[in-house]
Amino acid sequence: MLLAIGILIVFGACAGGFVMAEGDLRMLYHPGEIVIIVGIGLGILVVSSPKSVLLGLKSDITKAFKGGIANQGKFIDLLVLLYELFMLGRRKGTPALDEHVSDPQNSTIFTKYPSFLNDKGLVEFLCNSLRPIVDGRCKPAEIGGILAAELQSREAEAGRSVKAVAMIADALPGVGIVAAVLGIINTMSDLSDPETVGAKVAAALSGTFLGIFLAYGIGVPVTQLITLNQTQEFLYYHIVQRSVSGFATGLSPIMAVEIGRRSLDKQIQPSADELEEKCKDAAKGA
Repeated sequence: MLLAIGILIVFGACAGGFVMAEGDLRMLYHPGEIVIIVGIGLGILVVSSPKSVLLGLKSDITKAFKGGIANQGKFIDLLVLLYELFMLGRRKGTPALDEHVSDPQNSTIFTKYPSFLNDKGLVEFLCNSLRPIVDGRCKPAEIGGILAAELQSREAEAGRSVKAVAMIADALPGVGIVAAVLGIINTMSDLSDPETVGAKVAAALSGTFLGIFLAYGIGVPVTQLITLNQTQEFLYYHIVQRSVSGFATGLSPIMAVEIGRRSLDKQIQPSADELEEKCKDAAKGA
């Protein structure tokens, strides 16, 4: 919602200022220039990006319009879920986690937290993080390095959509110049009617304006917003990484999730007392 409001403010300020300067908005509307700039921009995106990046970009833009993904309730659910899993592993041994890790959709623990269970990528990461502990395939001290490597790979993959938007934002001013040059060529091809020359030159210059406007009014801000959203989204993954690593190396369940709690930004971070109370309630219901 804030993204849509921001875009309206950008367009409104530009159009309003132009009108206040006694400009005619109709002079900014030239379908040919719009087709050239938008068409070339989309073509560059398609040429430079594989299908996976385009799909990721679509998802990121959808999230941007929805207003981000940071949700304190979901963070608390994740921390309490981790606590329950760690307590089970502490009481009955890590092999007891196998039935939950192998089939999270039917797990009596996972299904208590639908906000987490609906995030397939995060569920997969958590299960993959716990499997080496359940199977005993590596030493506890090695878990942290394994999870850090996987998380780095996931972040690099997600960052490709950011680079795609940034590339388009960088290219749009140049594309606007291309549109302007084409307009000038069209103008210079016929100078027989002096009255139309000014209108054609204005149309050509509108291409330069549109390219710069879309680059810095839309492209750059959207790039920044997607980057911030991805940073918030990966907080969930960092919580899993740090909490599981702490539990694997011998920390108590409550201290392992406390490490995860401290990974959160202050505005969405639950207090230590609040988290402890939630964990106690979960332990009573177990």
